[in-house]
Amino acid sequence: MATVPGYSPSLWVRLCHALPRLDLTLQSRDNVFTPDSWEYQQTLLVLSSLSAIALVLSLLVVLSFLIHYCCCHRGDSSSGSEEEEEEDDTSGAHGYSGKKGRGICCVTWVSVAAVTICCVAIGIGFYGNSEANDGMYQLTSSLLTANYTLASVNHLVLDTVTGLQLSITGPLTTMEELFSSSMPFLVSTRTCRRLSETVVALLSSLTLGRPSGVPSLNNGAGNSSSAIASPPVTPVPPSLSPPAPLPTSPLPGPFSPGWAANTLMVNEDYRWLSYVLLLLLDLVVCLFILLGLAKQARWLLILMTVLAWLALFLSWGSLGLETATVVAVSDFCSDPNTFVLNSTHFNSGTSSEILDYYLTCNRRMNSPFQQLLTQSQRALSSIHTHLSSLEREALPQIPKAERPLREVQEILNATEGNFHQLVALLNCRGLNKDYVDSLKGLCYDGMEGLLYLSLYSFLSALAFTAILCSLPGAWRSFPSDLEEYEDSDSESEDPFTSHQARRQTAMGSQRGALPAFYSYQGAGWTPPFSSAPPLPTPNVSSNGNPGYESLPLIDRQTPPPSYSPSMMTAYGGSQSTPNPAHSSNLYSH
Repeated sequence: MATVPGYSPSLWVRLCHALPRLDLTLQSRDNVFTPDSWEYQQTLLVLSSLSAIALVLSLLVVLSFLIHYCCCHRGDSSSGSEEEEEEDDTSGAHGYSGKKGRGICCVTWVSVAAVTICCVAIGIGFYGNSEANDGMYQLTSSLLTANYTLASVNHLVLDTVTGLQLSITGPLTTMEELFSSSMPFLVSTRTCRRLSETVVALLSSLTLGRPSGVPSLNNGAGNSSSAIASPPVTPVPPSLSPPAPLPTSPLPGPFSPGWAANTLMVNEDYRWLSYVLLLLLDLVVCLFILLGLAKQARWLLILMTVLAWLALFLSWGSLGLETATVVAVSDFCSDPNTFVLNSTHFNSGTSSEILDYYLTCNRRMNSPFQQLLTQSQRALSSIHTHLSSLEREALPQIPKAERPLREVQEILNATEGNFHQLVALLNCRGLNKDYVDSLKGLCYDGMEGLLYLSLYSFLSALAFTAILCSLPGAWRSFPSDLEEYEDSDSESEDPFTSHQARRQTAMGSQRGALPAFYSYQGAGWTPPFSSAPPLPTPNVSSNGNPGYESLPLIDRQTPPPSYSPSMMTAYGGSQSTPNPAHSSNLYSH
């Protein structure tokens, strides 16, 4: 395995890479990353099918609970109705002291615990989605920077070749015509022309693969006219350059980092948005399930049950995709250099020697462009020497040659400047740093984000399985529409009376009417100018016996069995201090 300086596979990469691999025939396969191989694709399909098996198990569990609630509880409801009535008499209105109450409490708390686990999984999913997005952003940024470096190299070579070809066809040709009468000056001029053609040939053979949006160079001197016609282009940094248009073919040849970066950015945008929508769906389902349990709204829980089924299928499906992606990324990150060197897409544009130089960037390795750059540098130096000699010796004799000589010198100075920048860009440190950064983004942050997303999918799938198992029992415990109607009627009669007091009143009415506490005439009299509360007014029942109102005893004194006028006067006086003369006038007949 070729090592990459500054990068080492993480623990999670090694663990996922060590997973056993089986094909569709359940035969063992190796874990070498070969995405174009059908055998390798079979291993990923087998790993993804584990989530499908888990989905089937979840459906069987939910189906068994539904059968239990629909069939088993139907017989228990008729046999245990009398026991439930006795337990309801001893317990409160909404208490959970009975057998049914304990079952309702258990089912409700199971639903709440499952919703809590789902909310925790949603938080993990948001974090994992952010980590995966950060890793892909670092990967695409590194690829765009590498594409900018390759574009700069190609543009510098194009500018240099174009300038030298302009000097060959323009001022050097004019100088040959002017120096035709002087053989030493003519030989020097032709030598400059021959050296310029040599530099053009050497730089035209220099290639690192065609970056995105950069025109190809014209090889040889025969195509010099088309090369001259194309003006030099200044490369634009990746932060300012627009994304290159995507090609119609699945993968262009040779490989382009710009094409890969734009493709990954588009796919990552869709992936990030899809996970955000899935997380929001799970969050809405969980919150409305809690609301439905709190409000005891059956219609809301039925709607959330339908959405929970959808979320269950999406959770197990996303887990299968994440499992295959995690395993494939771990196989690539365990030995990335081997895949890059052996892939025909990469080698179609660049030789293995050049790739190995930039991927490893070992100081003991010589640059594959060292001989080419050395020969070009020597040729440019020789051209500069001949031009200096012509400037000292030929210009005093032939002043007309000054203008074309100055033009050739200007082109040579620009060529030397481009050449020094080209030497710096061809060094392996820049591209190797981009390569290592892209590996860290994919294999560190991206791998960690995918693992968190897998954990989210697994926990949410388990939580929704538990929710679907417990929700039918929860809404069966809710009061029916008839019970809610009866409760609303009783509450409309006396909204300030508790449910337990109304229940006790109803039970007392079934056992028979109680005898009146008192029986007298004029009991509705209230002493004048009294601050005491009014005496209770008896109600006449259907059998003619006076009844009483169910007022709390703490607000009035218990009256004696019968009243006389003198006792009534004494009882009224104990409550307040009315006018004695007025009281005697009232009872003086």
